[in-house]
Amino acid sequence: MATTAKKENAGQRSGGQKANSQKADSRKADGYRAITRYLIVSPYKIRPVANLVRRKPYTEAVSMLENMPHKGARLIKKTVVSAASNALNQDKQLVEDMLYIKEISVDEGPRMRRVWFRARGRADMLLKRMCHITVVVDETAKAGK
Repeated sequence: MATTAKKENAGQRSGGQKANSQKADSRKADGYRAITRYLIVSPYKIRPVANLVRRKPYTEAVSMLENMPHKGARLIKKTVVSAASNALNQDKQLVEDMLYIKEISVDEGPRMRRVWFRARGRADMLLKRMCHITVVVDETAKAGK
């Protein structure tokens, strides 16, 4: 399981300050992102859990996910907490109560194929599905809530 964050190349662009300020403005417009890739669980099992926490405040979403018995709730919670950590590290003026889940998407990943041997010399293919979880958190003041 690999969690990646959207990184900022400070001072490495040829445009200097202007390019960095434009990138910072576009980052704030998009929100703060965390992506977890190649989770070995079917996206069909995770999407109903993701639908419950979409557009919720951060603290409420985390408390909901902690009290759910699903494996997908645990995996989504890790990604949501990572996105919130990215937001708090990139903007020191933010507090957890100011964040909400702007977007959450569960996409299909590659499928691992396993052979399932059956009776009479037959074999079936067993597909182990993977998924990618993308979470974007943003400030509640921008949403007008």
